[in-house]
Amino acid sequence: MWVPNMPVTIITAVAATAGGACIFKDFYGGPPFDKAVRADGKVVIVTGANSGIGREAAWDLARRGAKVFLACRNMEKCEEVRREIVLESNNKYVYCRPCDLASTKSIRKFVERFKSEEPRLDVLINNAGVMEPPASVTRDGFETQLGVNHLGHFLLTNLLLDTLQKSAPSRVISVAGSSHYRGDINKEDLNFSKKYDGPAAHAQSKLATVLFIRELGKRMLGSGVAAIAVDPSLTDTAITRHMSMMKSVSRYFVYPLFWPFMKTAKLGGQTLVQAALDPALADCSGDYYVDMKKKDPSALAQDYELSDWMWKVSEKWTKLDEHKAALNKATAA
Repeated sequence: MWVPNMPVTIITAVAATAGGACIFKDFYGGPPFDKAVRADGKVVIVTGANSGIGREAAWDLARRGAKVFLACRNMEKCEEVRREIVLESNNKYVYCRPCDLASTKSIRKFVERFKSEEPRLDVLINNAGVMEPPASVTRDGFETQLGVNHLGHFLLTNLLLDTLQKSAPSRVISVAGSSHYRGDINKEDLNFSKKYDGPAAHAQSKLATVLFIRELGKRMLGSGVAAIAVDPSLTDTAITRHMSMMKSVSRYFVYPLFWPFMKTAKLGGQTLVQAALDPALADCSGDYYVDMKKKDPSALAQDYELSDWMWKVSEKWTKLDEHKAALNKATAA
């Protein structure tokens, strides 16, 4: 049965529903971090800063006065983002530097250049990541998710650790995720070379990230270097682009159902800003934060024997001692 002005009524209802969803999304995403906290004089590195929460965190830290280094693989995109951040924040101290977390050689070159330019480092944000890509390995032969999400950041952090200690109080922040609760460390086949399982490999890489931060926190006790694992919770970014659901027609039905409950990248980035600047987090020693609130990680993530085992394996796989020796030789020249 036709009702007069039915098209107008439908359009109004759709608009009201959309508006309500947007309001709910903003409310559900939570409040931003205290805008009054400044970062003047602080030197910050953000990996994977050319998109998503890394870009938003870098922008906000620059707006607060920090000198920010965008450590990215794609220099063209990084430079585009750098220009945007400089113009939007009115802070000219924002720099692009090549750093491919899938290459230990690239990581060492990044650190070598950074140390030649900067005597201090206040905050290292290990943000770059990949989620459920097709089976592949990094340039060093690591399963891609383990290599980028964990081993790359493990090496980067350790090569910068002396600078972080000299700059104390300083902080190391790594982006974790709720998938670590489902994770296990596949000791018999860390590389998933026998049978690749994308979701399992991703969960393992995020568990390895939390284990790394907890072990780092233990090793840095009393040094003035805080270690914090941050879970921004469900956030609307491009990291899900490799997931099978996002490549099928089902995304048109599933994505809209989750959209109201997903944070924007800007709000997700606030969790990194809080970890970087909140005075209350200055003494964190491997703590796990979700939506700016401290939370217990999984039981496996709290296993100190496992974290010590993972640290030693990561040292061996990344050839940490060799990279340290090469870096020391280069910086001494």
